[in-house]
Amino acid sequence: MFSLDRSLQKLLCLLALGCALQAPAKTVRVLTIGNSFSRDAVQFLREVTAAAGHKIIVGQAMIGGCDFERHMRHVNAFEANREDPEGRPYQAKAKSLFDMLAEDKWDYVTIQQVSHKSFKPETFQPFADQLVAYVRKHAPQAEIVIHQTWAYRDDHPFWNIEGFNTDVMYKGLRAAYDQLASEKGLRIIPSGDAMQTARQDPAWGKFIPDPGFDYKKPEYPNLPTGERRSLHMGCKWGKDAKTGKHHFGGDRFHANEQGQYLLGCVWFEFFFGDSVVGNTFVPGNTSAEDAAILQKIAHKVVSGKHRPE
Repeated sequence: MFSLDRSLQKLLCLLALGCALQAPAKTVRVLTIGNSFSRDAVQFLREVTAAAGHKIIVGQAMIGGCDFERHMRHVNAFEANREDPEGRPYQAKAKSLFDMLAEDKWDYVTIQQVSHKSFKPETFQPFADQLVAYVRKHAPQAEIVIHQTWAYRDDHPFWNIEGFNTDVMYKGLRAAYDQLASEKGLRIIPSGDAMQTARQDPAWGKFIPDPGFDYKKPEYPNLPTGERRSLHMGCKWGKDAKTGKHHFGGDRFHANEQGQYLLGCVWFEFFFGDSVVGNTFVPGNTSAEDAAILQKIAHKVVSGKHRPE
């Protein structure tokens, strides 16, 4: 009987030790002030967070293609006349930024420039400063952090401009966001660093076009099927509403499923401080092997403070 009691005591002690070592569950509240790039970044954030035993509440003050200047234009319209619809552009044009900031006791508020201006620091001000001041006034408890956006895919039409490419865009946006962070004393969510690190990591690497597809003379409705290592959406056919003519184009700037997963891993580590390596959530069209690579890249960038060359 005594030995049974001792065994039971040992089991209870081990269970208690295990509970003590397990990190307590956290709830983090984040409001994003952004555009489709902020939507990409949080696409899988809830699932990654839940798989780690935590909870994240995400609010989105999001307008597609919205830059610092436009966010502030809507703020100014609201402050001038709270009945003006121009001041309520969020959540199906029902809410102002004032409403969004008051909706919850946010732990963090993220801000970002629109991607096609992200490498142009002259487009940030004075609007970024004004936005930071507005958030600090109406959500003083929240830490404002910069969401560093990312460079476009290696085959984006932007690169028709001589001397401009993915590396140049990344270098420019990194410098612009670093400058804002330094001036305002803000931390950066290194999304752009992670996307660039993936391009340079031998385990992932640069985008590989489909060798069997003629990108210069595509035939409708054919699309590339052999592209590899893309973190961006890719090619598609569009249709002219007036002429009915199909045209070949694509989305080489938004994140695809793998890109969104990488971003979700980055945001998770940034906000929770836990390693994402070994996280059990994997999106449906992503292999476990690729998910493991992307987790390690996110961990390297956030916890390892890695910045690409």
